[in-house]
Amino acid sequence: MKQLVTTGIILGRLDYGEADRILTVLTPDHGKLSLLAKGVRRIKSKLAGGIELFSVSNITYIKGRGSLDSLVSTRLVKHYGSIVKRLDRTMLGYELLKQLHRITEDEPEEEYYHLAEQLFEALDDASIEPTVIKVWFAAQLLRLAGHTPNLQTDAAGKVLDAAAKYQFDFNHMAFAPDEQGRFTANHLKYMRLYFSANQPKTLQQVQGGGVLLSDITPLIQTMLQAASLV
Repeated sequence: MKQLVTTGIILGRLDYGEADRILTVLTPDHGKLSLLAKGVRRIKSKLAGGIELFSVSNITYIKGRGSLDSLVSTRLVKHYGSIVKRLDRTMLGYELLKQLHRITEDEPEEEYYHLAEQLFEALDDASIEPTVIKVWFAAQLLRLAGHTPNLQTDAAGKVLDAAAKYQFDFNHMAFAPDEQGRFTANHLKYMRLYFSANQPKTLQQVQGGGVLLSDITPLIQTMLQAASLV
């Protein structure tokens, strides 16, 4: 049978039988795969080293008759080992990988794979606060799913006013002027950074970002819930 080769990131692992394991693997070119890794739980298994969590690996597999394919060989490309040195970063990594697994279809866009790579790079960097990573990841999920809020004009279509205060209007996915609103032009500028192509490393370096982040975090999490991405 023809062997297929790709690069993959492990989203989930499920023990199967006495020594096997079923892997869910996100790839840039073959979508999301379900692979049977035979004998991988045995001590001398040649497959084990290339299917670690928080890693990127080269994977060779054979298509199965159903939804389950067979893993043939693996080669570790990069392991983000610093993630598991901190419990908070490890647990956040588990949480966000599960979320990515849950919301992606069998044929997700390539951008989801690159998002997972960027997530590992950020979690591996101890200088980046976990909260920054979590909110950035949420914003990217919203963007990829087509739920980016309007951060250019208000709910009535008017240009946002630097001197105004706003509340968020979920019906229009935009900000509406409100004298009692909690969001300012600085909040909106800061949110633009999160929904753009900026990486967590850049976001971490924004001066005064800590206060703004605490204000926008509940809003972005509510957006995720409204979009059924959690």
